[in-house]
Amino acid sequence: MADDPRFLTLADVADVLNTSSAQVYALVRRGELPAIKIGGRGQWRVERAQLEEFIQRMYVETRTFVDQHPFVDAEAAPAQESD
Repeated sequence: MADDPRFLTLADVADVLNTSSAQVYALVRRGELPAIKIGGRGQWRVERAQLEEFIQRMYVETRTFVDQHPFVDAEAAPAQESD
């Protein structure tokens, strides 16, 4: 068996993303993170490749957000004169 399994549990994904299983479940249920449901108890599995694609999409979305919402450091901004 390979060291890196093809499929991850939601708990495994939560560990990789350093978030909660509930957050990962929400991502799956919203369709943001593709997953499959297996077994009679409906256990969710995320393919490792899908997780990596999701992470790359989040980098792109974050870059777009940052570009559209530049950070303005209040201390570095020039002071306005008051009358």
